[in-house]
Amino acid sequence: MVSLACHLNDSETFTQKALQWAMQFNSVCYLDSNGYRDNYGNIDVFIAVGTAASFLSDGSNTFTKLQQFIDNHPDAWIPGFLGYDLKNEIENLHSQHPNYTEFPDAYFFVPEYTLLIGQYNAEIKGSDPKAIITQIEATEIKDEPLGFKGQLKKRMNRSTYFSAFAELQRHIRKGDIYEVNLCQEFFAEQISLNPLEAYRKLNEVSPTPFSCFFKFGQKYILSASPERFLSKNGRTLLSQPIKGTAPRGKTAGEDDQLKNALATSPKEISENIMIVDLVRNDLTRSAEPGTVKASDLLQIHSFRQVHQLISTITCQIREGISPADTIRNTFPAGSMTGAPKISAMKLIDRYENSRRGVYSGALGYFSPQGNYDFSVVIRTLIYNADNGYLSFHTGGAITDNADPEKEYNECLLKGKALFEVLKSMATG
Repeated sequence: MVSLACHLNDSETFTQKALQWAMQFNSVCYLDSNGYRDNYGNIDVFIAVGTAASFLSDGSNTFTKLQQFIDNHPDAWIPGFLGYDLKNEIENLHSQHPNYTEFPDAYFFVPEYTLLIGQYNAEIKGSDPKAIITQIEATEIKDEPLGFKGQLKKRMNRSTYFSAFAELQRHIRKGDIYEVNLCQEFFAEQISLNPLEAYRKLNEVSPTPFSCFFKFGQKYILSASPERFLSKNGRTLLSQPIKGTAPRGKTAGEDDQLKNALATSPKEISENIMIVDLVRNDLTRSAEPGTVKASDLLQIHSFRQVHQLISTITCQIREGISPADTIRNTFPAGSMTGAPKISAMKLIDRYENSRRGVYSGALGYFSPQGNYDFSVVIRTLIYNADNGYLSFHTGGAITDNADPEKEYNECLLKGKALFEVLKSMATG
């Protein structure tokens, strides 16, 4: 593997050419932080292409086998995803709904080439980095039609959602749980779609810190996730659950009012704190005793489509805990389950009427330094070009005092960018 650094006169054009160039490969992971920088992530744009080696979950001992795969490829970038239904391996749970997307529970690959692109420079690793630069610079950025032909349907209609909502609130009042995340699927069958153009449109409409285009074979993940699930930096684990959503205002004044309402909402604050407690509990499984800290609580983060309430929880990793085990010990993200976690997941399987699959799982990478960074798979289109199935989910937290009308509308708000992309594609 040879590494080459080069100066960029126009990093944006080079990045778009590189993404277009990447489409020729069977495996692609493109991550774009869209200029959102924090103290925990240091990648602007990352591109991994080609398959030097790959890992596919076979439905048993996925996290143990994934760690073996990582150990067998030291010094490599290893991007990939973990599906929500891996919960069935971790706990005594099952998923009753069909896997229409036909995605596996986990897929990771060791790339043939990687590119780290900053504002002024790019670092390319591969067998012949000079040839890669030449190929990318010669690539023409295609302006192709978005090409969505099909009809978007709801797996859960409004009355079914309200009925499930009422049943889950009944469980809360009985004391079975005190919060649960109810999600619904929007889908289209036997459709055609230009996944690269769909991703570009999504990233234009909703640029987020964990934007991702992921391809393996004819399966695609097009993500505009704003939420970090878990990162490892040295011995530090960090999770940043989102609980609390408000729309953006039409004017600066209205926007400030909506932000203030979110920051002071007793319901949103209590939801967030519940999940903070759950995540703190999850992290203790991997932590040195006494190191779990909720450092930044209830911070407002503003994105193109919404304001979000985000908290940050950290710990120091105990000796002898592998990277894959630290993920297993907190998986899936508590912000997407509810609390207590196992009871909430049992009820999710009972009252949701679709399989989550990749949705509300995790998407990201292991780095050559032994670190990792994974987002929660939300605000994300899942597309299988082989069977023409397109899917995305949206959801929200149910508590004792939650209003079904407001939560239903929040689901639609969270899906706003995805609806907008598909609408533009149908007419574009």
